[in-house]
Amino acid sequence: MSGWFWLESRYLAPGPLAQEKDVIVEKGAGTARIARELAAAGVVEDARIFRWGVRLFGDEAPLRAGEYRFPAAVSAAGAARVLQSGQTVQRRLTIAEGLMHVEIRAELLAAPGLTGVIGELPEEGWLLPETYHYAFGDARADVIARMHDAMTVLLAKAWADRAEGLPLKTAREALILASVVEKETGVAAERPHVAGVFINRLKRGMRLQSDPTVAYGVTGGAAPLDRPLRRDDLEHPTRFNTYVNKGLPPTPIANPGRESIEAVLHPMATDDLYFVADGTGGHAFAKTLREHNANVAKWRKIERSRK
Repeated sequence: MSGWFWLESRYLAPGPLAQEKDVIVEKGAGTARIARELAAAGVVEDARIFRWGVRLFGDEAPLRAGEYRFPAAVSAAGAARVLQSGQTVQRRLTIAEGLMHVEIRAELLAAPGLTGVIGELPEEGWLLPETYHYAFGDARADVIARMHDAMTVLLAKAWADRAEGLPLKTAREALILASVVEKETGVAAERPHVAGVFINRLKRGMRLQSDPTVAYGVTGGAAPLDRPLRRDDLEHPTRFNTYVNKGLPPTPIANPGRESIEAVLHPMATDDLYFVADGTGGHAFAKTLREHNANVAKWRKIERSRK
């Protein structure tokens, strides 16, 4: 009886862990192996006390595999309850707005704890940039499916609430234009204005003349363009070149975020038809070609001074 009480007291006593720690328990690990791993990680002081304590004093709930966070000074009994809870550590993967599929694929492959192949991706543009939580051992394909489902739901709702009179026939066309807006500006406040310019150009049958569509056409979406655009790029007739082709590109050129989708479906009411970089990270907008040419001249001067 004294041995029983001694074991129980050691099983319930505070453990040696000085600060909280994450430990991964692999699938298929039995109680003995888990006990050794917890002892090696410094979560429990003695693997034998954990193993026998679980057998004699624990309930029937199994010890589950996964990544768990153990609090400082957790007892062996408390460590067992953590493993029985199934409440694994939630990791975070943040996908930035405007990434292409090839870039998202690279981030998924580099994300620690994700497993499995990615497989075939949906069409460019159909993965929602956002922060996604996952657990150690989750499948990359499952994260991709969540990203696709999130974009599908968001776009359907945004399309249903769209402004009237837009020159867009389908939600997919809205997604295409949103991807262009996303790549044109990194200034959040400008997105509705940029969208308003493109909407005006579409209504008038003007070419969009968007540099990011040209860049996407040069690489075919296989990689970001690693050099500045050249004049011959603007004249090269790819399917995505909106200097050559009227209307929208055939597919999105990136994965747009919520703000760009909202900007396209609720664009700023403006008479502007042009914009160009202004040297501050934003753009100078213009209603006429004459005003635009003056803004372009200012931008060229800024470029020359920087060189």
